[in-house]
Amino acid sequence: MDFSLSDEQNELINAIENTINEFDDNYWLEADKKSKFPEEFVKKIADGGWLGIAMPLKYGGSNLGVTEAALMMMTIAKKGGMTAASSIHMNIFGPSSLVKYGTENQKDNWLPNIINGKTKMCFAVTEADTGLDTTRLKTKAVLKDDKYIINGRKLWTSTAQISDKIMILARTSDRDKKNPTKGLSLFFTNFNKQAIEARVIDKMGRAAVDTNELFIDNLEVPKEDLIGEEGKGFSYILHSLNPERILLAAEAYGIAKNALDRAVKYANERVVFERLIGQNQSIQHPLADGWAKLKATKLMFLNAAAKYDQNLPCGLEANAAKYLAAEFGVEVCKQAIATHGGMGYAKEYHVERLFREMMIPYLAPISQQLVLCYLAEHALGLPKSY
Repeated sequence: MDFSLSDEQNELINAIENTINEFDDNYWLEADKKSKFPEEFVKKIADGGWLGIAMPLKYGGSNLGVTEAALMMMTIAKKGGMTAASSIHMNIFGPSSLVKYGTENQKDNWLPNIINGKTKMCFAVTEADTGLDTTRLKTKAVLKDDKYIINGRKLWTSTAQISDKIMILARTSDRDKKNPTKGLSLFFTNFNKQAIEARVIDKMGRAAVDTNELFIDNLEVPKEDLIGEEGKGFSYILHSLNPERILLAAEAYGIAKNALDRAVKYANERVVFERLIGQNQSIQHPLADGWAKLKATKLMFLNAAAKYDQNLPCGLEANAAKYLAAEFGVEVCKQAIATHGGMGYAKEYHVERLFREMMIPYLAPISQQLVLCYLAEHALGLPKSY
């Protein structure tokens, strides 16, 4: 399998680079300092039609593959870090369940405005008491006449402060021990601030893109906002998990490549004891090691994306790509700080910000340990451990 990029894919990378070139390091530093959502950046991306890169032509998208979407997100993250990537991430992968399982009427009504950027959305799945065990979600949706009433709490919901739509997973029937994934339903509905209180979580990095705890009190949802069939929501979100892991791996790679490039530049300029620090093997070797690891990471996420675009099973590759990107990304960002010495701790060199933001793909949307559990079971045939 050849993972060399085509002329069209290289042109795509160049085009997105030209689109976002005006958003320099200081733009992202100020956004982080002031916790200011990058509205100008998102508008530029939306106006260029990039939000619909993997969406059907019928609704205003470009109908390209996950490979092209991953290359775009890699390029965006390399420029603006996880702040840039997270500001549009949900619009890229979030609607995939809607595209596959929504009715024609739902898609006609919702997808065009998601693609043109008029609709900003958030995705509410995780809950404080359940963590990664999604089958134990406690948020409930009860059908009354022609609408569902949703009550519950959600945690780690990003962009809720600026969203006008919410995709939410809620339980519509009690948990069945024999089939625990049954009874969860997926909704896409208006973000009604009278019924949803979003409290911002003060966090380690990516301050410009809000992350929230949601308190949902009698949220009324029309029956028409149910995606697919009642009780099958868990299987619907599984459809979007592999693309999400691929995109996240591409974003983590982009952040790490940014950090590595900065470290190499500094090593080629900084003189100590009358010689470039990059002349020392103690500096060279970790950077070379990082380059090799990132090269392997890129090949893995391109492999996963190629399989997905060919409708081939790609769960192993998508999870492995997320694992390698996060594991090696943290290593590379940490080494970039070390290469800068004390200046690596200064915000003006940006590597400390990249390190903080790299912790997001390390921790989410699935832990490194659970990825290893998945690989142990499905790649190695070992018994399930949890």
